[in-house]
Amino acid sequence: MLTPLSGMTIRAATIADAEEISSLIVELSAPFYTSATREGAEPFLTSISAEAQRGYITAKNFSYYVAESNARLAGLVVLRDNSHLFHLFVANPLQGAGLARRLWEIVKAEALAAGNPGLFTVNSSLNAVPVYEKFGFVRKGEVQHMHGVSFQPMHLLCSPD
Repeated sequence: MLTPLSGMTIRAATIADAEEISSLIVELSAPFYTSATREGAEPFLTSISAEAQRGYITAKNFSYYVAESNARLAGLVVLRDNSHLFHLFVANPLQGAGLARRLWEIVKAEALAAGNPGLFTVNSSLNAVPVYEKFGFVRKGEVQHMHGVSFQPMHLLCSPD
């Protein structure tokens, strides 16, 4: 699936994208950690490694898309189990330009077409909560601190039409 968006291409991720995906997530994950030294975050760091990304990309329960601009990774979106927004990252220079929304809309539409009844969840980094709220997600419970990172559980109920 190829979708141009202001000079960008959005396509299904491949194993060849794993290193670049991991690098982008590592670059953007600094605000997540509960400790400046990343102490306790080893499980999270393992989960965002290139090796982990290769496993997710090939797993049947993950829907993985990347956005490219000028042959470079501009962003990615991952939906797990047709309902959990697992990753949504946009490179710093492109944040605020609508790419995150476009990536979200792709996996949301795909999930609804595949039978999702209109319920989505996300464990939002604290700095991304306003973005998810703009998408219609609402906070569910208190901020969580697990594996050296902090996140806000959120959910979205929408019409599957």
